[in-house]
Amino acid sequence: MRELTVLFDPRCPVCRRFKTWLAAQRPAPDGEGGVVRLRFVAAGSADARARYPELDHAATLREVTVIADDGSVYIGDRAWIVCLWATGEHRHTAVRLASPAMRPVAKAMVQAAAGLRRLTGGDYADECDGQCDRQG
Repeated sequence: MRELTVLFDPRCPVCRRFKTWLAAQRPAPDGEGGVVRLRFVAAGSADARARYPELDHAATLREVTVIADDGSVYIGDRAWIVCLWATGEHRHTAVRLASPAMRPVAKAMVQAAAGLRRLTGGDYADECDGQCDRQG
């Protein structure tokens, strides 16, 4: 994989924070002398619908979705894991989390790494429309 497209809900403060955190990470090597590039596209947008007409775009607003340049689609805990995998610092953690027993832990680990836990309550909770399940 050389490029991953992360569909995120720009209305959700948790998603916005995750996008900012992920974009700031050092990219991991792609195995071919380059790095894994990340592209961010607003979930449910006209751009997302045009690029990926086969996706359930309402579902992409509820669950983090990542599309690889080879056409693979990662949803939910697998999407969180592949996002970690794309970072230089967290790739080894992603490999460990990819085991079936650890996958349910993946979302919590990514949210902790990105500092998202503070966004699941307090003043930030009022900013989210509640349509996504990324809060917790």
